[in-house]
Amino acid sequence: MRPSRRFLIGIHVAAVVMALVILAPFAWLIISSISPSRELLSPHPHWIPSHPTLERYRQIFGGSGADNVAANFRLAMGNSLIVATLTTLISLAVGTVGGYAFARLRFPLRRTSLFAFLAIYMLPPIALVIPLYLALANLGLLDTKTGLVVTYCSIVTPFCLWTMSNYYLSMPPDLEEAARVDGCTRLGALVRVILPLARPGLLTTGMFGFLLAWDEFLYALIFTSTTNAKTIPVAIAEFTGKYSSDFGLIAAGGVLAAVPPLILALLFQRYIVGGLTSGAVKG
Repeated sequence: MRPSRRFLIGIHVAAVVMALVILAPFAWLIISSISPSRELLSPHPHWIPSHPTLERYRQIFGGSGADNVAANFRLAMGNSLIVATLTTLISLAVGTVGGYAFARLRFPLRRTSLFAFLAIYMLPPIALVIPLYLALANLGLLDTKTGLVVTYCSIVTPFCLWTMSNYYLSMPPDLEEAARVDGCTRLGALVRVILPLARPGLLTTGMFGFLLAWDEFLYALIFTSTTNAKTIPVAIAEFTGKYSSDFGLIAAGGVLAAVPPLILALLFQRYIVGGLTSGAVKG
């Protein structure tokens, strides 16, 4: 039965309203980043700035000096990119192989172990701050990117394990069984047959794992103290001074921090829906 014209109009209107609700905060973030400070502090803000300026972006990309918070933000972007990328690669590699083991192999305490990983992921970060801090201090990894990668892997790896395990369960086991009949080992069947079909799940899991590491704030704030390892969320927080806050600089930092996740979403958007639903094989 073909939907009525009224139903189609209602769906499109609802989609437009939802898009406006979602995009309005990001649009205001961009506008705030190019608005003069006096307009941001005005009791009557307006959407179109009278004198737009890119001075804050020039300050971030052209500033120098150890005490320049705008210049330090540039270093924090590099730190965040390195830490989030390494965390995603390590966690996705463990989640890919470990998730397959949890989905296909039968061994004692299999479900208990998987739920234990999920329970660790669900623990509030503040509950793990002290033990993680002591562990990193004993290993000499405080204020290092390696320490942050190790810490973030403890968050992202359980997520990847759980997500990939459920994705493998949605795929028919006949695929790798047929490959093993043809002479493949279990690992060979995983690499040659399952992983190409699981690409939507892999990309989606990797993207969300990257976002988890990219946006993390608490651990980065406590475990770093210099520009050697500070990440973007900490650098943006430092734009707030003791007696004043540069809201325009905070907005510019927010815009730049949103660029890598936005690029990932645009590149992998056709895989996201398939990765969040069950399986890549139909029929």
